[in-house]
Amino acid sequence: MRVLFVASPMVGHVLPLVPLAEAFRDAGHDVVVATAAEGADAARKAGVPVHDVAPGVRPARVFAGPLLRHPVPILRMVAGDTGTEGVGLMFAAMTARLAGGTMALADEWRPDLVLHEGLAPVGALAAARRAVPSVLVDALIYDGWRLYTAVTSHLDRLARRLGVDPLPDPADTVVAVPPSLAGERRGRPMRYVPATGHGDVPEHLARPRSRPVVLVSRSTVADPRPDRMMSRVVQAAGNADVDVVLVRPDRAAVRRPLPPNVTTTDWLPFAAVMPHVAGVVHHGGSGTVMTALAAGVPQVVVPGAGDRTLHARLVAARGAGLAVPDKEITAATLERLVSDPSLAEAAREVAAEIAAMPAPAELVEPLAALAGRDRAAG
Repeated sequence: MRVLFVASPMVGHVLPLVPLAEAFRDAGHDVVVATAAEGADAARKAGVPVHDVAPGVRPARVFAGPLLRHPVPILRMVAGDTGTEGVGLMFAAMTARLAGGTMALADEWRPDLVLHEGLAPVGALAAARRAVPSVLVDALIYDGWRLYTAVTSHLDRLARRLGVDPLPDPADTVVAVPPSLAGERRGRPMRYVPATGHGDVPEHLARPRSRPVVLVSRSTVADPRPDRMMSRVVQAAGNADVDVVLVRPDRAAVRRPLPPNVTTTDWLPFAAVMPHVAGVVHHGGSGTVMTALAAGVPQVVVPGAGDRTLHARLVAARGAGLAVPDKEITAATLERLVSDPSLAEAAREVAAEIAAMPAPAELVEPLAALAGRDRAAG
């Protein structure tokens, strides 16, 4: 059977699909991930087959159009508004940009089943065009159905142009977010598995230390502005009884000499490294939140654009971490992160909850059956 996975062309949107793509591949199915730009690079590095459906696309340029036409809702989203109007407009433009290449791939490759993330309903369009079932993979913490609806509400003209009118709902949903974090959702539960980050742990992190280690990670989304979060952590760290490791620091954070307890590193295999650290401070991206939770590691989440503010609130509400604006990070914040037993206990509880969810391999058979049922009905 041929299974097509479709994601928007950003690292954080592609990687949640990779474990399920690997599971289908390992079960003997033919798999292709349709995406572009840095998302395509991420999928290649993860070792799954990729088709670039929009060569040369630059997400920032695609999103610039909606920003110029609809500045108010999109700027609200950038400011941390957790509504879906802005994101719907932005990713409707991205869907239109990816549509040509995705439809061409679907027509040529003829998949039997299409799985896609909530902000890539171009996958659902391709499935409908080929008259095969689609599955929504809800793995971005923010409710995947709300994201899907926010984008598809702007796609009527595109759907008609592609001969898909009306656009049918996905045949099924996979939910990779633990209920205690974000509530019960409709769909098949699936264990969150970090798509990358498995590898050797650097010796300096593997060996025992006299002080707890805190990782600090910024977004994988390119941003020319200085990372205030990292700079603020550096300022606070000198007075904190912790060792801080800055992962891929920006220039502003390391412009001046660092305190003795602060070091830097390039990319790290997070899934392997997390069990060796006492806490994580990060930008609030879904992948980092979930990787820390799966490892049972407390986290400080800095609220930010759109869903990052929601992520910070959810982690804090669950008790598995703290929601702290970058300007409010202090030495006390870092020390509480690694010493508060309630944070550690809640993080371990969520890790156990995630581990108890079905592995991606367990979903292959029931999802593949959708295609078989669809062929039988046809």
